Amino acid sequence: MPRKLIQKHKTKKPTPGSEKRLLEPVKNSHRPGLAIQRVLSAATPNLGARGKCALTIMTKAPLAGAVKTRLTPPLTAEEAAALNACFLRDMARTISQAGDGTQGIACYTPVGAERIYRPILPPEFQLIAQRTGQLSERLIGATEDLFSVGFASVCLINSDSPTVPASSFAEAAKILAHPGRQLVLGPTDDGGYFLIGFNRLHRKIFQGIDWSTRHVLDQTLTRAANLQLEVHLLPTGYDVDDRATLCRLCQDLLRPNESGTVAPATKEFLRAIAAQEGLERFCPDGPMAA
Repeated sequence: MPRKLIQKHKTKKPTPGSEKRLLEPVKNSHRPGLAIQRVLSAATPNLGARGKCALTIMTKAPLAGAVKTRLTPPLTAEEAAALNACFLRDMARTISQAGDGTQGIACYTPVGAERIYRPILPPEFQLIAQRTGQLSERLIGATEDLFSVGFASVCLINSDSPTVPASSFAEAAKILAHPGRQLVLGPTDDGGYFLIGFNRLHRKIFQGIDWSTRHVLDQTLTRAANLQLEVHLLPTGYDVDDRATLCRLCQDLLRPNESGTVAPATKEFLRAIAAQEGLERFCPDGPMAA
């Protein structure tokens, strides 16, 4: 993803009361009575995975200072972690609407953070730990582990595209249900992708990629051509990982006529801060800055 120039901006203190409320999912993760998501292991095949597409969010536990660091500022580290939890909640909700033949998965790190996801993800979601290593190694490892569990196809999904609709995830699963050397990509408008899916592991698709640059999608398409894969492109989305895309997200979710069905948890988070401090908190240069 290309780095974008942003003005220096002093981080403001959290809106009074908002930080405590928005961080409740993490702080309450040990509360009795919360549903416990099943934790999968590559060493133990799961009969329930047969014939299903694993719609898998690649996620780091939403802890302050560990996630969304490029959003600090304008957010505090605590707010950035809370926003990340909102993204996860909204994306899991959308994935759960993808229909029959799919299973929502969170491929998480670090090991030991399972409890943090209890209040964030729906109970029908399942967890599987990420392997260690560089990004390409973790993506290969996640794919290999999910196929070992028994899934018929695997989609790896980023954790910062809360506006992607359920129809995109359903379309990916439907395509991958067909036999053949299929590859599904969900492009983002910064030159990357929010989803990559296949019905068999192709390690080379992840190798030699200049991650976090505008070349990711093009390089992946080149790898796919070399591997003679049949490529299917989903509607383009965008990921939220800097101030410009955060401002764009605010414009999409907080406009007066926007329905409440898209990313409701994220919308509530942003609206609570904007109600106190205005959109200038996110878009100091005005609504068209993004």
